[in-house]
Amino acid sequence: STKTELPAPYGPWMEIAHDLPRLITSRQLRSRVHQMPQLSTHHLRGREELHLAHLALSFITMGYLWQEGEEGTVKVLPRNLAIPFWEVSQALGLPPILSHADFVLANWRRKNPNGPLEIENLDTIISLPGGESLRGFILVTLLVEKAAVPGIKAIVQAVRAVVQRDEETLHKALQELAEAIGDMSEALKRMHDYVDPAVFYTVIRIFLSGWKDNPAMPAGLIYEGVSDEPMAFSGGSAAQSTVLHAFDELLGIRHSAESTAFLHRMRGYMPPPHRAFVEEIHRAPSLKQYILSSGDARLCAAFNQCVSALADFRSYHITIVTKYITVAAAKAKAGRADPGDGAGPCAGKPPSALETKGTGG
Repeated sequence: STKTELPAPYGPWMEIAHDLPRLITSRQLRSRVHQMPQLSTHHLRGREELHLAHLALSFITMGYLWQEGEEGTVKVLPRNLAIPFWEVSQALGLPPILSHADFVLANWRRKNPNGPLEIENLDTIISLPGGESLRGFILVTLLVEKAAVPGIKAIVQAVRAVVQRDEETLHKALQELAEAIGDMSEALKRMHDYVDPAVFYTVIRIFLSGWKDNPAMPAGLIYEGVSDEPMAFSGGSAAQSTVLHAFDELLGIRHSAESTAFLHRMRGYMPPPHRAFVEEIHRAPSLKQYILSSGDARLCAAFNQCVSALADFRSYHITIVTKYITVAAAKAKAGRADPGDGAGPCAGKPPSALETKGTGG
């Protein structure tokens, strides 16, 4: 089961982290952070506690920065938050900002510990304004990751099969990969049932925004007590998920120069073991070359099926982005957006800094 609490000395962090929606909406988070004791990170034991600390501190940081909306940003993250956040980040090899690894991968628990990994039995550990829509956004994304699991296992099988020239195993692995990618698209469809576009656009989105390529924070952020120079980090993005990077590497998918640069930068936001996995697949012998030189029609067809499934998944993802960002932005501009449940700082006017961009900038 997932750890949901840190050791006792870290009560002051967890108390704030578990009350974020209220503290942010009532504009009290910044003053609460200023009163927070300066805690040492040395009592954190093991990766799980470090990941949970990173999750809590990253959510507190996003709330602190965006509490007043994009008009009221700050230039400095106070030392009692900046120093421990930096130390935990260094220990994990993660950036000191909220990433996909925090927001989704480290942020779920089962309601009934013996129950299934289904949305009815899942909940988030730490939250932000956005109520049910935020919960849905996180958990549906988690279910897409869950659907990818057999595909990740199939990649390992496929790489091994190429090395061993085992065409039977390879064919089976490719079929399993195509099926997993199809299941990911199915899982992603549930976004429509659980996430309200107006709430996503006007309330949730700003808290996922970073301080790199963001007009609302052009100078980046000074981590007080860590460095006198400001640092810039990208906001949370599903492009930080290892899954699609791994599929692209296996299938030899090429992106435009601009997309490639962005995707490669996003790898720096993955947990190091995930990054190493993607690089391992990159170094493996080319699957495409192997299949072409085998001249096996069944393998060719299975490979093409994977590519089609991946293209379909990405197209479907763009459909969702259109609904939740592009159309929502137009509605918000027209003043028709009803911020709905858990309206946060942006109930007045919707954020415009990232109007035409994803939260990763």
